[in-house]
Amino acid sequence: MEKVNVMLVDDHQLFREGLKLLLHENEPIGEILQAENGRQYLEMINETLPDVVLMDIDMPEMDGVEATRRSLERYPDLKIIALSMYGDEEYYLKMIEAGATGFILKNSDIEIVIDAINSVLDGKSYFSSDIIAGMVANLNQRSANESKNDLTARESEVLYHICKGMSNQEIANTLFLSKRTVDKHRENIMSKTGAKNTAGLVIYAIKNGIVKV
Repeated sequence: MEKVNVMLVDDHQLFREGLKLLLHENEPIGEILQAENGRQYLEMINETLPDVVLMDIDMPEMDGVEATRRSLERYPDLKIIALSMYGDEEYYLKMIEAGATGFILKNSDIEIVIDAINSVLDGKSYFSSDIIAGMVANLNQRSANESKNDLTARESEVLYHICKGMSNQEIANTLFLSKRTVDKHRENIMSKTGAKNTAGLVIYAIKNGIVKV
């Protein structure tokens, strides 16, 4: 099994060291690098590019939002999972817009961390249930009257299956469509919603009642 190299970006050394120990006990985790802020992280990835980044949101010198945005401008295929604490909800949409595709709480069990890593490596998004609840609460506060689903019935159906983590081919098989048709639906959905990635689509679907939390 191919090893997965991980970078931990967090300004608390004790947290990084604890998570590093837990990750080392799991396959197929390989090398684990550490950075104490976004600026140091950006310098390090020029030398050693990890497979997955576990990114704290609130850090000195450069926060996780800016570090995520800048690193994905350089390396668009990099997988970044946001590490969140309760109270960080205001940053969630900013992290999604920056390109993060996973969100987990810092006090999550190591099994959840491993699930998140595996999910983003498979090209899926990962949201812990607590994170989704926080996102929805924040969205409801900010834009309670802005929800308007402009998707067709078929596009909403495709989006529902995207939110379940299905690939375009799996969706095509389920809905008895060609993969090319699903590809086109997905393209239209991205255009209509303004989402940059699957994480953005999930938020749109929750906000507009296409999926229920």
